[in-house]
Amino acid sequence: MSHPNSFAARKARFLNRVYARLSARAVAATVFTSSPEPRTIGSFARGRQLVAGNYLFAGYLIEAPDASLWQLTVPDAAYASEMHGFAWMDDLAAVGDTKTRYKAQAWLWDWIDRYGNGSGAGWTPDLTGRRLIRWVNHALFLLSGQNAQASEAFYHSLAHQTKFLAKRWHSASPGLPRFEALTGLIHAGLSLEGKEAVAAPAIKALARECKTQIDAQGGLPTRNPEELLQVFMLLTWAAAVLADADMDIPPEHLAAIERIAPTLRTLRHADGGLARFHGGGRGMEGWLDHALASAGVKNAQPDGLSMGFARLSAGRTSVIVDASVPPGGAASHGAHASTLAFELTSGRRPLIVNCGSGESFGAEWRRAGRATPSHSTLSLDGYSSARLGDADRANAFEALVDGPTHVPIEMSQAPDGIRFQGGHNGFSPIHGLTHARTLELTFDGRAMAGEDMLLAMEDSEKRRFDKSMDAASLAGIPYELRFHLHPEVDATLDMGGNAVSIALKSGEIWVFRYEGRQELSVDPSVYLEKGRLKPRATLQIVLSGRATEYATRVRWSLSKAQETAIGIRDLSRDEPDYPE
Repeated sequence: MSHPNSFAARKARFLNRVYARLSARAVAATVFTSSPEPRTIGSFARGRQLVAGNYLFAGYLIEAPDASLWQLTVPDAAYASEMHGFAWMDDLAAVGDTKTRYKAQAWLWDWIDRYGNGSGAGWTPDLTGRRLIRWVNHALFLLSGQNAQASEAFYHSLAHQTKFLAKRWHSASPGLPRFEALTGLIHAGLSLEGKEAVAAPAIKALARECKTQIDAQGGLPTRNPEELLQVFMLLTWAAAVLADADMDIPPEHLAAIERIAPTLRTLRHADGGLARFHGGGRGMEGWLDHALASAGVKNAQPDGLSMGFARLSAGRTSVIVDASVPPGGAASHGAHASTLAFELTSGRRPLIVNCGSGESFGAEWRRAGRATPSHSTLSLDGYSSARLGDADRANAFEALVDGPTHVPIEMSQAPDGIRFQGGHNGFSPIHGLTHARTLELTFDGRAMAGEDMLLAMEDSEKRRFDKSMDAASLAGIPYELRFHLHPEVDATLDMGGNAVSIALKSGEIWVFRYEGRQELSVDPSVYLEKGRLKPRATLQIVLSGRATEYATRVRWSLSKAQETAIGIRDLSRDEPDYPE
């Protein structure tokens, strides 16, 4: 991701402006080749809030009931990007009544009047691709009741944006931005009469991206589950457009869909949400299941890792573990120091979570969310398992550096369940210690036993550990084992401070216990969630201790209380945090 002030970013913006103006000479399309069918899913609640004048984008809320969307004073570039990408059109279409349609039409033609000449923040390849998908998807909704002059302006703008995208898609960053650009170009090229010529190169380019960006595990270099879901949806939409046009779908395109689907199933918690790792959130409600159903891929989940994640699942319980080295290079600019962190969901209720991405709450929250203490794993002496490098002029975000280089894992059967064993050497360069973690989930999903160890195994590691001990005056190296809880969970110290009782809104009671001389506490934490106005207050269970020997072991367990029923009828719903 280029820094906004880098030479490459300035050059890209300059060329985008040039081609945006030159593309205005495009020959206007006059009609769709067939009736466009909406494939994107919006939020009814969010659509109602937009109509009421509550504009919540990129973590900022602007309340302006009497102003057009394009009259707002934009707080930052991320806010402008969400506006110009037009993904909010899905939300308005989800409401779909006459008043909402009038609002959608007014905002779209206002955009054409203000920015249709090639000006404004929306003329980037990824945003143009995102916008074209929505304009094509919702064309019948938008054109209903419009006169010939308005329709002509709409079709001319579509042709203008399509020509721009045909010239500039290659400048989009590899990964999600380029997938968006190419999918938008395919949508427009195959939907608009007379634009078929731009589709063929885009179809070939998308096939190449599928081959180079989607690895054998069905994952992306960023290892961001939510980003993988977005790419998967784009690929399924593009495949549907090709099928509707009676065109062959390239084998690389189909193979990528078939590789990604089982990976997303691995990353799907019991409640239907995604695991929250490496900058990704849970995903919009229903998107994951809808995308998997639409793709129709029946491939089973792989036995090993999926995009570097391991899954343990039994009964109503799912556990997802970050079990690989963190992303590197350009792919690490949104990555987290989360190696061996896990999340646990019981039925429809997340229990153990990671804090999540703080990107929408500013730079400080973004950095905090990427650190190891913001994850449900072990941190040592205030250090993360990987650190953030310096932000230079070439990159908008700091890369993740000095992280684990060796993460051996093994999945096996335990006597009464499933066992995960893994380790990482992220703490070895400074303290000489390897973190090893074992998780065992029982076959009925009602209990999980955990063991975390800090080990100095090689002579060189023992010397580093001895040096750290000397620096600490032989008092030991402090460590904290954290279990972040979801905000909807209540937790209280129990059994004289030797256990924690955890109550879910479903009525389930879980109990956390441990063995050893560590100090147990329930401390404040935060839950960083996209679409919220501010971080949500929550709690974390913390086991604190000191490593004083070459081998330190911490044993703990999470289990449902005996009185918790096997099957619980969980009808309570959590409503989204949309402003009133």
